[in-house]
Amino acid sequence: MKLQKLLAYLHPILPFNGEDPEITSIENDNRKVQKGSLFICIKGYTVDGHNFAESAVNNGAVAIIAERPLDLDVPVIVVNDTTRVMAVLADAFYGQPTKKLRLIGITGTNGKTTTSHLIEKIFADTGKKTGLIGTMYTKIADNTIETKNTTPESLTLQKTFQQMVDADVDLAVMEVSSHALDLGRVHGCDYDIAVFTNLTQDHLDYHKTMEEYKRSKGLLFAQLGNTFDLNKPKFAVLNADDPATEMYSRSTAAHVVTYGIDQKADLKAENIHMTPKGTKFDLVIDGAIYPVQMQLIGKFSVYNVLASITAALVSGIGINDIIHSIEAVEGVAGRFELVHSGQDFTVIVDYAHTPDSLENVLKTIQHFAKKKIFVIVGCGGDRDRTKRPLMAQIACHLATNPIFTSDNPRSEDPLAILKEMEAGVQGDTYQVIPDRKEAIYTAVNQAAAGDVILIAGKGHETYQTIGTVVHDFDDRLVAREAIEER
Repeated sequence: MKLQKLLAYLHPILPFNGEDPEITSIENDNRKVQKGSLFICIKGYTVDGHNFAESAVNNGAVAIIAERPLDLDVPVIVVNDTTRVMAVLADAFYGQPTKKLRLIGITGTNGKTTTSHLIEKIFADTGKKTGLIGTMYTKIADNTIETKNTTPESLTLQKTFQQMVDADVDLAVMEVSSHALDLGRVHGCDYDIAVFTNLTQDHLDYHKTMEEYKRSKGLLFAQLGNTFDLNKPKFAVLNADDPATEMYSRSTAAHVVTYGIDQKADLKAENIHMTPKGTKFDLVIDGAIYPVQMQLIGKFSVYNVLASITAALVSGIGINDIIHSIEAVEGVAGRFELVHSGQDFTVIVDYAHTPDSLENVLKTIQHFAKKKIFVIVGCGGDRDRTKRPLMAQIACHLATNPIFTSDNPRSEDPLAILKEMEAGVQGDTYQVIPDRKEAIYTAVNQAAAGDVILIAGKGHETYQTIGTVVHDFDDRLVAREAIEER
């Protein structure tokens, strides 16, 4: 695409009258620049792309987008906000790919990963080609790619969607983080359905207040558009039991469809019955009752399933096909995942890393635990510090044997993180074992028949970040080793 044709998508007040080279790629990393690239200078948290513009030109960049004039031998287009411009240009360069497939976005504090996987499975079971973008990985049809962020930046995102279109993907489902919404990473994404799971405390290191966190999540629904199309309707799928739904419902012009357990909703779960092997409930839709017997456990799982059923239903999939898919799901990696190696006690690995998710998982365990409940829990470094004492309180109040340990301490002192956790539980009984492997081994060696061990916080992750070093570490593998060595 020619530079000037690409710049036309910015609708400049004054047209750019400089050179008009052919743009073969768009990059914001100078190391990826090749001959014909357009390089966009992005100011990051630690580095400023403007400092690498000359290097980009040396690597073959034929034009630069920047926020200030640069003395270079190629056209430099100065804009007010390169991050915002990058989203526009990426969408244009890759042919506005989200207009060519069905796109479902899921936001909320907890449940995004499970809900996205459930939706993806329902559509795949109907024979659709699917794509998925989220915390665990990116999937393009049958190809799986590792990811760094829950929601990639706009340039990576639009390139991924273009690859999905090329692979004849019918539907893409993606997790949409509050950071991505606030930073404009999903600008240009033409969502057909936006799903809200829940809103509880998290990421206050970034958003500062719960009101700002709620506002950021709400951008997904406000950005669904302001028109109605019979053939391509837009839907906001909202959790009727969460207070934030009132605001999100008022924020969108899309059709609102609700799901819930406790409050009035379009889709409702009643007569919920949980066992260690699964959950049964009655799905009520406009007076009609559909029995559901799934292998997933817990009230939080019922919410995730309700959200998934609603998104599939408004997409035109038959309710019986949806339920059949849901009932066949065995689980999602690192989400209430059982680790079994012949032991007479239960070991569960879960991604619970917020106060609400930890409380939900522990309350679910209380439904079937016969004896002691061990919980191994820590808090990540360089993240929301205010939730640390809250996590400790929940662990002490809902488990019989809490063990505080390291999560991903990153640049922080692990012992300092543990001290902030302990500040919330003075006078309570707990163990502090900074080494996560030792903590897991301790719980396994102390557990007796009928006990339950919850290893919380990291779930599917296969690493632990200490300082600047990323170590191989998988809670599931370590737990299995501890059981087998016991």
